[in-house]
Amino acid sequence: YPKLLLQIHNPPLLLYYQGNLEIFNQPSIAVVGPRQASFYGNQVVKKIVSELAQADFLIISGLALGIDTEAHETTLQANGKTVAILGTGLDLIYPSTNRNLAQEIIKKGCLISEFLPGTPPLKNNFPRRNRLIAGLAQATLVIEASEKSGALITARFALAENREVMAIPGS
Repeated sequence: YPKLLLQIHNPPLLLYYQGNLEIFNQPSIAVVGPRQASFYGNQVVKKIVSELAQADFLIISGLALGIDTEAHETTLQANGKTVAILGTGLDLIYPSTNRNLAQEIIKKGCLISEFLPGTPPLKNNFPRRNRLIAGLAQATLVIEASEKSGALITARFALAENREVMAIPGS
């Protein structure tokens, strides 16, 4: 069980994972943002995440389309380690277009979920997932989030847990 997660207000009773939990011994940062990322947002993620991954930071995100996918892919391209927190059971990768990415993440990091196998992508699961993203990271980097986004939910969880929150606004 990752130590940082024990420090949050409402830690999960148990976690399901595939991959390597030992990677949580390195500094970690969550990277979150919109599903429909701008060209600018993607470029910022590529630059910052590549540098963080090369400096041995663990990159944590939610495997969603957009910024999350870019953060995971950039980390893997930089030979870094990444963790994807799922809002489903481990056996149901959502979105399904990220199945191959999930398999690559397992090789150099891990997938984590607090949901039972077979749990579908229900709307209420994703704010719960976001608390784990914030809880597993020492800091959260928000890229171009809109006012009512899941990225800002993650930022609020991070702030509530006294974690650092950084933001990259739109261009």
